[in-house]
Amino acid sequence: MTRASVPSSAPVQLRLCPRPRRIRCLPASVRRRRGGVACSASAADADVVDLFDAAKLTVDKFVKSGMVVGLGSGPASALAVQYLGTRLRRGSLTGIVAVTSSVLSASEADMAGIRASSYQEGTKIDFAFADAEVIEEGTLAAVIGRRKIESGEPSFMLEKAMVKSADKLAFITGSDKYLTGVEGSIPVLVKSGNWIDTAEEIDDLFLGDAEVWRRPSFGTAGPLGGDHPLVTKEGHHVLDVIFTTPIPDLGQVAEKLEKIDGVVDHGIICSNQSFAVIASKGEVQVIEEKSSVIP
Repeated sequence: MTRASVPSSAPVQLRLCPRPRRIRCLPASVRRRRGGVACSASAADADVVDLFDAAKLTVDKFVKSGMVVGLGSGPASALAVQYLGTRLRRGSLTGIVAVTSSVLSASEADMAGIRASSYQEGTKIDFAFADAEVIEEGTLAAVIGRRKIESGEPSFMLEKAMVKSADKLAFITGSDKYLTGVEGSIPVLVKSGNWIDTAEEIDDLFLGDAEVWRRPSFGTAGPLGGDHPLVTKEGHHVLDVIFTTPIPDLGQVAEKLEKIDGVVDHGIICSNQSFAVIASKGEVQVIEEKSSVIP
């Protein structure tokens, strides 16, 4: 089973230019001429630089003083959190109330010097940003939850609840993940009791189009999850519904999954107030829901 990889965010030292930015997540070889960070960029780091530009634009375009802002998890979100912290220290943004969706986003906020609280059901959020592991072109439906989690770690349900409660939402990702005809894993949380019956029903529903595997906590993946299946903090199993043919409509897949008894949640997010911030070869596009033009 293929999983999305997450770039290392180990602290590094940067050679700063006159307007320094504390961007902990950028590798040492990444330098910028634009925006005051810079000097040179190697080809190997071009994608990281582009992702930083997308994260920066997300904060500059959507975050306003006095907002309640939801902080997502992942490489792009980490860069956006770090840049948000920079703007708060400079005083160009004030009165921000930050809400985190995971242990990872809480840790990033702390390192950026941002006071934040964990998301609670019913919290009103003005704007939220999050990584997307894939975005469906046109509808901007997104998939989260492919990232490996450890046994006992909270699932992606909290992040999904947070971003869906936001008045506006931006997914940040690279152009290689903005696709027509999404393939690969759709994570599905299922109740632990009779999970095999649930898995078989999902398998029958998408017969010929997808394989259903239970995610292991470690070791080699397999249909049954091996000897050490993953169990989330909430006590659920994670099924990876791995589509081997392009999905014509993520929204329809979400509707079908939600009708199956035993399914708790899934990694598909559909929102009427979403944007995609797409990093691509030295430029960033901001795409509105059900539109392919830059607003």
